[in-house]
Amino acid sequence: MAAPRSPRSPHALAAAAPASGKAKLTHPGKAILAGGLAGGIEICITFPTEYVKTQLQLDERAHPPRYRGIGDCVSQTVRSHGVLGLYRGLSSLLYGSIPKAAVRFGMFEFLSNHMRDPQGRLDSTRGLLCGLGAGVAEAVVVVCPMETVKVKFIHDQTSPNPKYKGFFHGVREIVREQGLKGTYQGLTATILKQGSNQAIRFFVMTSLRNWYRGDNPNKPMNPLVTGVFGAIAGAASVFGNTPLDVIKTRMQGLEAHKYRNTWDCGLQILRNEGLKAFYKGTIPRLGRVCLDVAIVFVIYDEVVKMLNKVWKTD
Repeated sequence: MAAPRSPRSPHALAAAAPASGKAKLTHPGKAILAGGLAGGIEICITFPTEYVKTQLQLDERAHPPRYRGIGDCVSQTVRSHGVLGLYRGLSSLLYGSIPKAAVRFGMFEFLSNHMRDPQGRLDSTRGLLCGLGAGVAEAVVVVCPMETVKVKFIHDQTSPNPKYKGFFHGVREIVREQGLKGTYQGLTATILKQGSNQAIRFFVMTSLRNWYRGDNPNKPMNPLVTGVFGAIAGAASVFGNTPLDVIKTRMQGLEAHKYRNTWDCGLQILRNEGLKAFYKGTIPRLGRVCLDVAIVFVIYDEVVKMLNKVWKTD
């Protein structure tokens, strides 16, 4: 007769059970796929606000003002070019938004997976550093050339005889006239902007998620809660770095040649237009960015959840 098995000790049971307190990590490959999809959907929804923001930032006080405000910018554009005029430059941003979000989330997950504590948790400070790294990576790889082309397209529309007939024609003309460096105007300002952007956003998102989840790092995030947290993170980044966004836009416009560098651009804006000029386009940017970040984080989280069911990486 076989001897009865002795009951397992509490320590043995604990060792056999999975560590419920350890946070699950997201594979960078999943982050790249989910981020790219989220970025493409988001920009199709929010582009008109980006168009208006860029037009207002390019409307310098040194010249007769073209627009009296947001409503006037929209009405003039629709009157002159129809509703589709609000989507001028969408193709250049769409082509870039997918790889931009893919690089951002892929780099963030790659860095955060190496900076989490033994329990898989990421504190706010490390979230900020990972966000900074993600922002710099997306600025150099995708954002600077994408934004330069987008700003030139939008600025070109204000000319009496627009010369860019489409995305590929515009890129070809820019490279032909200015070389490859023509698509990298304002690189320093773009790195500063994107680095601070993502540092602020991921810092806020990490802080809010840690607060919401408390002692359970694997507590499911309701999409509505994720959206609210994303909007808060987006608003924080707008108020934190809009001056850098204005400088970046001016450095990438058709009149960028009059600025010697990023620092000179900032000084000229301050000297000729005053401190308020650094916050031009803040309201349309606020609406666009809050919606942008909320949508991106919600779609990203939901796509990662689906990928976890079909792509096992643990």
